[in-house]
Amino acid sequence: MELDPILLARLQFALNISFHILFPTITIGLGWILLFFRIRYTQTQDKNWEHAYHFWVKIFALTFAIGVVSGITMSFQFGTNWPGFMEKAGNIAGPLLGYEVLTAFFLEATFLGVMLFGKDRVSNKMHLIACLLVAAGTTLSAFWIISLDSWMQTPTGYRIEDGVFYAEDWIAVIFNPSFSYRLVHMLIASLLTAAFLVMGISSWRMIKNVDGPATLQVLKTGLAIAIVLAPLQAFVGDLHGLNTLKHQPAKVAAMEAIWETQEAAPFTLFAIPDEKSRSNHFAIEIPYAASFILTHKLSGKVQGLNDFEGEHPPVAPVFWSFRVMLAVGTLMIIIAWWAGWRLFVKKQSLSQLQLKAISAMTFSGWIAVLAGWYVTEIGRQPWMINGLVRVNDLAAEHTSGTMLSTFIGYLLLYIFVLASYVVTLKYLSTKPAASLQQRKQPTAH
Repeated sequence: MELDPILLARLQFALNISFHILFPTITIGLGWILLFFRIRYTQTQDKNWEHAYHFWVKIFALTFAIGVVSGITMSFQFGTNWPGFMEKAGNIAGPLLGYEVLTAFFLEATFLGVMLFGKDRVSNKMHLIACLLVAAGTTLSAFWIISLDSWMQTPTGYRIEDGVFYAEDWIAVIFNPSFSYRLVHMLIASLLTAAFLVMGISSWRMIKNVDGPATLQVLKTGLAIAIVLAPLQAFVGDLHGLNTLKHQPAKVAAMEAIWETQEAAPFTLFAIPDEKSRSNHFAIEIPYAASFILTHKLSGKVQGLNDFEGEHPPVAPVFWSFRVMLAVGTLMIIIAWWAGWRLFVKKQSLSQLQLKAISAMTFSGWIAVLAGWYVTEIGRQPWMINGLVRVNDLAAEHTSGTMLSTFIGYLLLYIFVLASYVVTLKYLSTKPAASLQQRKQPTAH
């Protein structure tokens, strides 16, 4: 049986974006954490903060490099697999992608060199400026990419002539109805991903007794971020959900696997959605909860999937991705507050059980971000530009063999690179911390 080449093109794009998004998600958050380390060193002259800064800037640089290379692949795919998208929407997508390169990438790449190689070569003030510009650059990069993606979800500020999109109002294009919710949600997700990464590696170093004086300070920094931002993310996610209900009700219906429009809709904890019978099997529900969450009213009306028959996303992947995101987010809150209570309130050292729990959450941010991204992108189907242009109308005419072979090639390459990245992090994390005295010793001549 020959596989559908359009389905393979979609899977290949999903594979590429899934791999790529892992790395910017870390660098966006880690850039600001590095700036905090540098500010604390400037304020206190405590060498532990400088040591933490130079340890984590190596991980930042490695992550940044992989993110840049995988991002180039993403750009190529618009031309190789989805030429129809650039033909129709290139007048809007092209400038937004170009702004990201011109205003963000060059800023990050230039001043990252100062952060990496500027030790003992530039002043502390220059280090601070470089770190601020790199952190701002990563956030600016997210700004432009999220703007484009949000425009595809909630398009505004355009006109169409002969099937081609033109920008009529760039402010409306950039600051489209879902942009602010999506941007804040993504920035918080990035900070949480970086926070659990630094917490996880720090706790692992403590378990293995290779930690130094800076390790606990780094762990406390990540933990403080998680304590504040994990519950805040739930609040922002609620606002984002209300916006999505307004502009993309079919996506919300798929997230909740609600088939019939109803008032007092239940929240489904578990179910096996069946699109053939248009029903849920083995459903475990909380009465009224979906209506209350989505409309803030117990009897609020929620539109069902049957109102969008033929024009709604595949239900099962959206339904389950949403629940994975919620589960990981809830676990983040529990772990952060549990550890924070012991460390900050009771003023006690973390137990071995807590250190192991935090270490196990090292890459939890990746899981939550991927799940949320799948909800966003799969939930837009069957549209490339929501309500205006379908995905199937924009794909290149490649054979199934071509698409399958390139998909397998990408998959094998990404498995190798991801495994190498994790192994490298493990190698860096197992290196015993050099004593401050050793770092102060002058080089013999």
